Amino acid sequence: MTTLITPPVRRAQPSATPPSPRDSSVDVARAWCLVVVVALHSLMVGVSVVDGAPLLENAMDGWPWFAAATWLVQIMPLFFVLGGFSSATQWTKLRARGVPAHDYLAMRLRRLLPSALGAIAVAAATLLALDAAGVPDAMVATAGFRLSQPLWFLGVYLLCTGLVPLMTAAHRTAPRLTLAGLAALVIAVDVVRGATGADAVGFANLLFVWLLVQQLGFWLAEGRFDRVSRRRLVVVAASALALLAALCASGVYSFDLLQNLNPPTFALVLLGVAQLALFQLVRPVLRRVHERRHIASAVGAINTRAMTIYSWHMLVLIGLAGLLLLVGGETLPAPLTDTWWATRPVWLLAVGGVVAAVVAIAGRLETTPARPISRHPLAAHPAAAPVALLAAAGAVLAVLLAGSTPATWAVAAVILAASLAVARRSGAMS
Repeated sequence: MTTLITPPVRRAQPSATPPSPRDSSVDVARAWCLVVVVALHSLMVGVSVVDGAPLLENAMDGWPWFAAATWLVQIMPLFFVLGGFSSATQWTKLRARGVPAHDYLAMRLRRLLPSALGAIAVAAATLLALDAAGVPDAMVATAGFRLSQPLWFLGVYLLCTGLVPLMTAAHRTAPRLTLAGLAALVIAVDVVRGATGADAVGFANLLFVWLLVQQLGFWLAEGRFDRVSRRRLVVVAASALALLAALCASGVYSFDLLQNLNPPTFALVLLGVAQLALFQLVRPVLRRVHERRHIASAVGAINTRAMTIYSWHMLVLIGLAGLLLLVGGETLPAPLTDTWWATRPVWLLAVGGVVAAVVAIAGRLETTPARPISRHPLAAHPAAAPVALLAAAGAVLAVLLAGSTPATWAVAAVILAASLAVARRSGAMS
């Protein structure tokens, strides 16, 4: 039996500045993951005019090297590992202070939902306006579909967050058995999906895969990997990647690791194990990098506005794509041509600048004081926060499944607003 380790108490030092309880290596890695996500989605934007009609497509679909590139840019497993680290650390401290699980969930909703609600509300208004302006239904549906794609992360992350108290309890009681049980569920889903050809079965792994990867973050939070030799970490990473490559070569999984997101497969677990081992290897380097003031400032800014960046960057990309169509028209280079590649650096800089400007405005939502104005009797019930979390996750996943219709976005915005209102009235923590 093991327990999650809280940071050791340090003796006071003469310095007036106390040591930060945060792990700078985790902060750097999380910021880097978010930068990769935004850059990858930016490169996927393919906008052109074909036979006089505007075309918005995934530019990477036709790039022959994209499958190989996904082995470097598929960073979602590491994202969930680091999320597990942060969640375990935070919940362990709150639990030690006597904070109940439902107050923890309310606190997490107050942190995660405001930026997402703002982005979804703006997306709903934009799609409704385009529809009212007579924009072709196919174009509106494509914009809605593209906007919805990153939202799977928010829906699944909400569910995984909601299960943190339960999963940390399972970890404290039987850490190895918990990992083995989740791994068995993931593999079972993959086997049934492969045997029956029913892809819908695979979506059970939207929960099982990411809970398993999040669970790896609990082990990281304990400091278990600090006791593993560098040589063994290299062996673990190499073995996980070798097994993943063998399974891809045999046709069990796709070499395109982004394809393994929809639905998730055990391939992402293997990738997560490799990324965890590699992260542990480079943690000293990341900590040294963070000692540079400009790097620390950038990392802090990104992590402080992480939910805003993730929630709003697709709106920026769709907006810039529309602007390109209005300004460039038929002069736009076709995706993947030499001219298109030559203009990508300028495109990435433009995206970064506009995202930064939007985040500077919309980011205020993320720092709205979380202390509830009043504690409503119904919202104070222990079940209120879990129900609000499930409703929010369901609304986000509904957009993911049917986000091509403006009405779906509008309904989701209403549900998220209601969930956030419940969360703001159901906890006493700031």
